[in-house]
Amino acid sequence: MIEVHLAYDIKPGIDEQVYFEWLKKEILKVLKAQKIVEIRANRNIKGNPEVLVVALWENLEDWTEFSQSEAWRSLTNTLQQSFAANIRIEVWGPSPFLPTTLRPHK
Repeated sequence: MIEVHLAYDIKPGIDEQVYFEWLKKEILKVLKAQKIVEIRANRNIKGNPEVLVVALWENLEDWTEFSQSEAWRSLTNTLQQSFAANIRIEVWGPSPFLPTTLRPHK
């Protein structure tokens, strides 16, 4: 499983309703990429970066294919130009030392 982290701050003074409507449309486009597993959105309780979007992909090839698509280019370009600052993208894979999730026994 591959995790793609997209972290950013929302630009001051943006119209939050316009941002939210744009975001809903973009998320639908990403979900149509049939190889995506899941998308999660988080807010930073401490403030910076303000937003973290985590997308899960089955493998690096699936993410790489999507990252070269027009849908991804459009999303990141509009995000940077209109809504966000300090954008950071990180791609994470499983650790060779702990490749599976550990959960407490209940």
